[in-house]
Amino acid sequence: MIFLLETIRLGLSNLRLHLLRSFLTALGIILGVAAVIAMVSLGEGSKQEALRQIEQLGAKNIILRSQKPAESQSNQNNKKGSSGWISRYGLLRADLEVIKENFPDAEAIVPLKEVGSKMSREALSRTSQAVGTTPDFQQVAKLNVARGRYLTNADMEQQAMVCVIGNEVAREFFKFDDPLGATIRIDAKAFTIVGVLAPIGLAGGAGAALVGRDLNLDVHVPITTARAVMGDMVFRGSSGNFQNSQVEISEIYIACPDRDRVLPDAKRLKRIIDSRRSDDIDVTMIVPYELLENARKSQLTWNLVLGFIAGISLLVGGIGIMNIMLATVTERTREIGIRRALGATRSAILNQFLVETSVLSTGGGLIGVALGVGSSWFIQWIAPKLPNTPFVGQYFSQSVSLPTHVTLGSVILAFSVAVAVGLIFGIYPARRAAAQDPIVALRHD
Repeated sequence: MIFLLETIRLGLSNLRLHLLRSFLTALGIILGVAAVIAMVSLGEGSKQEALRQIEQLGAKNIILRSQKPAESQSNQNNKKGSSGWISRYGLLRADLEVIKENFPDAEAIVPLKEVGSKMSREALSRTSQAVGTTPDFQQVAKLNVARGRYLTNADMEQQAMVCVIGNEVAREFFKFDDPLGATIRIDAKAFTIVGVLAPIGLAGGAGAALVGRDLNLDVHVPITTARAVMGDMVFRGSSGNFQNSQVEISEIYIACPDRDRVLPDAKRLKRIIDSRRSDDIDVTMIVPYELLENARKSQLTWNLVLGFIAGISLLVGGIGIMNIMLATVTERTREIGIRRALGATRSAILNQFLVETSVLSTGGGLIGVALGVGSSWFIQWIAPKLPNTPFVGQYFSQSVSLPTHVTLGSVILAFSVAVAVGLIFGIYPARRAAAQDPIVALRHD
C-alpha cells in the first residue's frame, strides 16, 4: 500500500514539475469532453423544444384540415360570380356527423370554422384569424386562459356575440386598455371579449408551421354564432381581385382515448374520409403523435452524428497524450535507468507512467465536464441577447434561441471515454518505459 502511494506521489510530482506541458497535454481531452457535452446538449435541447411544440398540438389528437385543392382540380367545384370565383372545398358538416358515429369513444370531437375577412378595433385592423369552435377546444388544444374565461355551453346555446382573443391580439389591439369587456369587430359584427389566452409557445415554431398560423393571433367565437351570424362564405382578397371561399368546417380535432389508439384510429379515419371523396384532395390529416415519434428518431440520429464528430476531439486528445508521454519517456530515460538500478521493478515503472496518464485524462475529463456544462448554459443564455448586441445583432433574428439540455448520460459517457482514451493511449509509452534495459538507460545522455 505504501509502495503504491509512493508511486502515485512520484507521478504527481513529475506532472507538477512541468505544469504548462501537463496542461497542454490534457487540453485535447478537456476540449474533447467539453465539445461532446456542448454539442449533445444542443441536439437534445432542440429535440426537447421540437417535441414540446408538437406535443402542444396534443399527442392524442388527430387533426383533419380543409385545404384548397390545386386550381385544375378546384375549378370544377368552383362557381363564377359577378366579382370573382366562389371556391367550395373541404370538410362538410355531414363529414363531422359520420366521424362522430364511427368514433363514439373519442374523448372529444371538436370542429373549427374560419369566419370573417378582417378583425378591427377603432383605427386598427388586420386579416381575420377568427374561428368558431366549442368549449371542448380548450382542453383538446391545451389552451390556458390568462384572464377572464373561455367559451361556455351557455354561449353556444344563446349564440352569444362573445369571443376569446389570443395573447398577441390583446397586445396589438389593447396596448394601454383592458381587453376584458371591450369590443372587437370581425367584419361588421361586434363581439364582446370575455377572455384572453395565455401565450402559446407554438408561435413561430415547428408547431406553428404545422398549424399554418400564429396561434397567438387567433380569436375564438362560439361555432353556433359563427354559423348563424357569419355563414359559410369567407372573403379573401382586394377590390377587383378577390375570391370567396365556401368551407363548412375548417378543421376537426379528434381526441383519442389513449396514445395506443392514435395511429390505428388515424388509419381508419383516413379510409372514412377517402371513401367520401372523389379525386379532389381537399382534406389533409395531421397526427402529432406520429410526428412526435419521427422527431424522436431523427433527433437520436442527429445526436449520434454530433457525438461522433465531437468524439474525434477525444481521439485527438488521446493521441496528444501518447505523443507527449513518448517524448517524456525519451527525456527521462536516464531517470528510468537509475530507478531500475536501485531495484525498481518493471511494474513499478509501468505504474508510475500510468498514474501520470490517468491524472492527465481524469483531470482533463473533469475540467472538460465543467467547461461543457458551463458552455451549454452560456449558449442558451447568450442566444436571445444576440439580436440586441452591437455590430453582430443585425445578423440574428429577434426570435433566435438555442435551447440546450445537458443529460447525465452525455456527461458520464464523455468522461468515461476521456479516461479510457487517456489510459489506452498511455499504456504504450508506459510499457516502453518499463521495458528499457537499465544498463542502456544509464548510458543515455
